[in-house]
Amino acid sequence: MIDVMLILLVFFMVTSTYLNLDMIPAVRPSNEGTSQASAAPEGTIMVRLGADGATVVQGTALDPVALGQRLSQDLAKEPLMQVLILPSGAAPTQALISVMDAAATAGVQRLRVLRLEAQP
Repeated sequence: MIDVMLILLVFFMVTSTYLNLDMIPAVRPSNEGTSQASAAPEGTIMVRLGADGATVVQGTALDPVALGQRLSQDLAKEPLMQVLILPSGAAPTQALISVMDAAATAGVQRLRVLRLEAQP
């Protein structure tokens, strides 16, 4: 019985396919845009998400409804605005989803979630 299991294991290992990482496209920044990329563009809003789920934009705590209104107003001024969400490592997932929903409802097209890890 062990011989049959070993043969099946070897068979499935040989015939299985693995994830090809070349299929995932990666965009490399061009050299001409490096001078602009070093400074944060004017159309960027950073939304900080604390460990307790509190949302803070430029030092002001906002609930999801107020955040959506703020993003709508800023989006009217800058149509290509980018929203960066910076969640704490202990932030609840539901709070992150609420912020993402508020941004999507406001019409934000350029949304990124960045998790910053502290170095020991």
